[in-house]
Amino acid sequence: MLLARVIGNVVATRKDAGLAGTKLLVIQPLRPDRTSVGRPLVAVDTVGVGAGEDVFYVRGREAAFPFLPDEVPTDAAIVGVVDRISLG
Repeated sequence: MLLARVIGNVVATRKDAGLAGTKLLVIQPLRPDRTSVGRPLVAVDTVGVGAGEDVFYVRGREAAFPFLPDEVPTDAAIVGVVDRISLG
């Protein structure tokens, strides 16, 4: 799992039928110290989060697993909400 912050949402008037009923969010990947790293990306929300929340996400084939047995065409999915991080 990877760490990110939700920075926006995506409004799509047309999308693949496999994405019907899903919410698309823009996320910014983060380092463990919560500083930004890399470029923002779009992920499917599986847990019901909002802007400003820190989340866990997965990429690749695993991103479609939360939707099984449905086939959702995604390569990034939010799978958890971060409540707290303790370093050290």
